[in-house]
Amino acid sequence: MNFISSNFETIVFYIFAAMLVLSALRVITATNPVHAVMFLVLTFVSASGVWLLLEAEFLAITLVLVYVGAVMVLFLFVVMMLDINIARLREGFWKWLPIGALLAVMMAWQMIKVLGSSSTAGATATKHAAEYSNTKVLGLQIYTDYVYPFEIAAVILLVAMIAAIALALRKRKDSKHQVVGKQIEVKKADRVRIVSMKAEVKKSSE
Repeated sequence: MNFISSNFETIVFYIFAAMLVLSALRVITATNPVHAVMFLVLTFVSASGVWLLLEAEFLAITLVLVYVGAVMVLFLFVVMMLDINIARLREGFWKWLPIGALLAVMMAWQMIKVLGSSSTAGATATKHAAEYSNTKVLGLQIYTDYVYPFEIAAVILLVAMIAAIALALRKRKDSKHQVVGKQIEVKKADRVRIVSMKAEVKKSSE
């Protein structure tokens, strides 16, 4: 029974892994930006499936809810609202292809070195009991052993968010924004002009 379960998990892993690799390749090769965003959604869903097999349920659900449910929907709206010139974006594709290929080879070499090292060669996934909660263990690790790196990451994200807001609200000639103080100080005479007109008398027909 354990042999059948192990083979089934292996088959499911290879299915999700193949979907992950193929959809990631389609993200960078698709000519339509909307199709690229949809393939990126499929990539995240496949990654969450792999994490479920590794008993990382919290990370898998977070990936689906945060990235697929929020971030990618926002990306899709932005891509569909913007008038993107595809031909102009693909002008430098062949120019930067060697650099991209070199980076891909370096990343593949690093993954092979990590997976082929002595520390990970004989590593196997540890099976936990049904009542085991990885969310609880993750929370304890974040807020005890890694509380300072977690706080530093939160501060960095806060600074990035404030910087993005400041850049978006900078003064530009083509930008329009409300000035609440001037809106409150407005009086009726500034907005409404009363014009005195003589009343018209309807002439009776002869």
